[in-house]
Amino acid sequence: MSLLRNFATVGGATLSSRLLGFVRDILMAAALGTGPVADAFVVAFRFPNLFRRVFAEGAFNSAFVPLFSRALEGEESEAEHRARAKAFAEEAMAGLLTVLTLVCAVAMIAMPILMLVLAPGFVGDPAKFDLAVLLTRITMPYLALVSLLALISGVLNGLGRFAAAAFAPVMLNVVLIAVLWLILASGFAGAEQAGLYLAVGVLIGGFVQLALVIVDLHRAGFLLKLSRPRWSDKMKRLVTLGVPGVIAGGITQINIVVGTMIASLQAGAVSLLYYADRLYQLPLGVVGIAIGVVLLPELARRLKAGDAAGAETASARSLEFSMLLTLPAAVALAAIPVELVSVLFERGAFGEEARLGTAAALQAFALGLPAFVLIKVFSPAFFAREDTKTPMQVGALSVAVNVAASLALFPFIGHVGIALATSLAGWVNALVLYRLMVKRGYWHIDRALAIKIALLLACALAMGAVLLALAMLLADWMVIGQPLLLRVAGLGLLVMTGIVTFFGLAHLTGASRLGDMKRMLVRRQTADG
Repeated sequence: MSLLRNFATVGGATLSSRLLGFVRDILMAAALGTGPVADAFVVAFRFPNLFRRVFAEGAFNSAFVPLFSRALEGEESEAEHRARAKAFAEEAMAGLLTVLTLVCAVAMIAMPILMLVLAPGFVGDPAKFDLAVLLTRITMPYLALVSLLALISGVLNGLGRFAAAAFAPVMLNVVLIAVLWLILASGFAGAEQAGLYLAVGVLIGGFVQLALVIVDLHRAGFLLKLSRPRWSDKMKRLVTLGVPGVIAGGITQINIVVGTMIASLQAGAVSLLYYADRLYQLPLGVVGIAIGVVLLPELARRLKAGDAAGAETASARSLEFSMLLTLPAAVALAAIPVELVSVLFERGAFGEEARLGTAAALQAFALGLPAFVLIKVFSPAFFAREDTKTPMQVGALSVAVNVAASLALFPFIGHVGIALATSLAGWVNALVLYRLMVKRGYWHIDRALAIKIALLLACALAMGAVLLALAMLLADWMVIGQPLLLRVAGLGLLVMTGIVTFFGLAHLTGASRLGDMKRMLVRRQTADG
């Protein structure tokens, strides 16, 4: 199957999840707004959700997938390959469950102490602090569930099965939407009960997601059995690669957690950053995560077969495809953030102040969106060569930049400074990774690809100018007080105009002709037939 068709499979599933996520966040904004219950739940959800993104969206796979893929290769029969790979996966699962059970137990007991680190600003509000501790204790077991989900997803991806693992997050959103509907129907909006219901919903959603991938694993004839954990040579290798890989793959999320810690010092800032984060995570999820999940096993297979040219081609196509979708998305988020936030979130407990604060943070996050996607494109070049230390070291540098910039900017521009610092750290991470990748001879952007990317950027900026002009013309449609259908229609017109403008300009300038886009999605890989 085409590499880009795999991107489409994972990206389409992620898009479904993120669209349902928007429905969830629209209901959550109405039910919680940006008050103390919202702040407490965001922290409670973000802590285990950090591990969802670190593990389930590629960081754990940076160590596990190359080793699992190598176990599937060799001169023996296919049955022997599968048996060896299955034994390795079962060992990894036993070790992972043991460690995570201990981590969850300790974290739940020590949560009041951990909360001093996660949200130090909550100390001044004892009620909010206690609620955040309670909600995080409820959601902590989700960490173990989603980490097991990540391992099974890595097995499925290594077997070339992407759909079930990609669609699993959809089920979490379905559960949370049902819970939010119950909250709004019961009249618990803004109350502590709403936070409790949502925390329990997260836990239920974790079980539902896990069930989905286990069923697909059974269909693949690869159901894993629980066994006693063993400290074998394979596990030593996995840990050696895995610890730096998890840190490197989760750097963006670590930066967000650092931002949350600092934002807790400003009332409502945690929620404002959360809603802005949800909006820019849509293109990052659809494009960046899809590429990270699909590209890594592809590169591992190419390099294992000695096909360096094929690995370079896969990287180049991934970069072109990612920028084709990411650059216009970033410009659109920066050009019309108020319109997006207003139509999607402004209702119920979410008012004008929340709208303006979220829109300002969204603009700042948008500046870093291309960098966050580039990290997903560049990191597999290291991971596929079983080099997880370099991305970890580069990530550590970006964390230092993020902390320094956040502390420097927060006193002057509040939560917006945290978003700007996150974007700056993302660019530092991406550019240093690329520099090292070129220096080591893994791959580089050639002149033709550089020209295409420059043209795509020019088309995106032109689209942004069109959106700004159209937004001014449609200003009367978008204001609060107008019928929701009219406001949605106005936003829909802006989105469709942006799509038509960008892709039309890309075709006319030759940055990416429509025929080439179609061929990218149906082209077969020469090595796989």
